[in-house]
Amino acid sequence: MSPDRASSLPLPAETAEPKAVDVAVPVGLLVLLLVLLFGGMVYFDQHGAWFKPEVYTPYISVADLQSFQPPTGGINLERGKVVYESVCGLCHNPDGAGKPNQAPPFAGSEWALGSPNRMIRIPLSGLNGTVKVKDVDWNLSMPAMGAALSDDDLSAVLTYIRSSWGNKATPITAAQVKAVRAEIGNRTQMWTVEQLNAVP
Repeated sequence: MSPDRASSLPLPAETAEPKAVDVAVPVGLLVLLLVLLFGGMVYFDQHGAWFKPEVYTPYISVADLQSFQPPTGGINLERGKVVYESVCGLCHNPDGAGKPNQAPPFAGSEWALGSPNRMIRIPLSGLNGTVKVKDVDWNLSMPAMGAALSDDDLSAVLTYIRSSWGNKATPITAAQVKAVRAEIGNRTQMWTVEQLNAVP
């Protein structure tokens, strides 16, 4: 038998080359896949935090949330910054540069860098009269903005002022604020520069 004739003969069925044919996917398998997908979404919705507004409310960012966390040791400067921006920054500016004819600067201020005992008294009872800051006379009246603050918050904001914008002064602790608060009692009269200069 010639090789040409052998190649043209039909092959037996078991040695024939396989062919791809269309096979329908079982409907039950599609239904099972959809049920599993839907069940996973329901589980994630009920147990995940992405869709629960109470996880984030009332905070608008991670930084905002961190500012309300209790201090982990020492003075909480993040809390001090938050208090400064909400209580002091309006008059003294967020950058501590002060505002002309309104409030003196904290950056480089001899009052901010000076005696903690004097500095604590100013927000507790206020300041009235002419005060010299960085060789400029300021004639103003500052109310007792810190009287309603807790010892921790007042120490945090004062320490923030003493360590920001190039200032490098020792921190003020909550214990120092508490001691000064006890010393002055329920004083409602504002301090004058002369009275503050008499404080060590």
